[in-house]
Amino acid sequence: MKQTVAILGATGAVGEEFLRILAERRFPVGELRLLASPRSAGQSREFGGRSLLVAAVGPSSFDGVRFALFSAGATASREWSPIAVRAGATVIDNSSAFRMQADVPLVNPEINAADLAGHSGIIANPNCTAMIMLMAIAPLHRANPVRRIVAATYQAVSGAGRAAMRELEQQTRDLLTGRPAQPQVFPHACAFNVFSHDTAIGPDGYNVEETKVAEESRKILHEPSLPIAATCVRVPVFRAHTAAIFLTFERPMRPEEARGILSAAPGVRLVDDPQRNHYPMPGEAAGRDEVLVGRIRADSSHADGRGLALMVSGDQLRKGAALNAVQIAEALLARTTE
Repeated sequence: MKQTVAILGATGAVGEEFLRILAERRFPVGELRLLASPRSAGQSREFGGRSLLVAAVGPSSFDGVRFALFSAGATASREWSPIAVRAGATVIDNSSAFRMQADVPLVNPEINAADLAGHSGIIANPNCTAMIMLMAIAPLHRANPVRRIVAATYQAVSGAGRAAMRELEQQTRDLLTGRPAQPQVFPHACAFNVFSHDTAIGPDGYNVEETKVAEESRKILHEPSLPIAATCVRVPVFRAHTAAIFLTFERPMRPEEARGILSAAPGVRLVDDPQRNHYPMPGEAAGRDEVLVGRIRADSSHADGRGLALMVSGDQLRKGAALNAVQIAEALLARTTE
């Protein structure tokens, strides 16, 4: 059955990824409404061989809509989500607005699709970094409970949107031709540089991104007291986030066992070839639906065999954002036809 779908934030990087993924996965779109702020209204986007006009979001934009895919920032989500829900739409929100609300499911379909049963009109899409990491962590956690997570992330500029991607391109051109980099989107030069994630530092010394990774991972795994520490860093990569992860398990876990589990995990592709020194890389993860997982080895700091180290890399705009939202909509459709 064809569905009426609305995309709020249709002109952004994630909004455009929504269009590609809806088409690629042949989601049963009947009417598609492209929505944005008044300053972006009037643009057009291609979908299904047609050119669609982007309209300014308004009070009647969601009338008759079944699924509303939001990626316009937390402020817009807080304003328009209640209106969309009252109109009968199910909102799948890519912002941080509702993720930690107790009555809003925070869902990665490969991990906790059962949580969809408790939604009241709004479903939150997780933080992109947490989601990419958990694609590898959750299958291992199901086999052998994880008791501690320590991670260092290497996050692409795509996480800050299209303007950040343009900034990296321009700064690279400038520096290679002898001109200084001019930071505008980021507080520091992103070309040929690495810096702490561009979110505010809290009183505990952790930035907002690091706090999101910890809090959202606990919620998705249903482990409210799980110790998690992350160091989140921006790197000069256009798209696809990477993370180095150190896990402590309840029982010993051999690398061979972990490889077997991950090779069978949905949405994961094992890239673990020590002979060629070939492991997950953002250049290979970009544009892919799967999260690449590899560099799996014993954590030598654990004499008891309960520690593993691994790497993941996943496309922030796809599995880290638009793909996951579309998968949530697919899961909801599947529930209604069971």
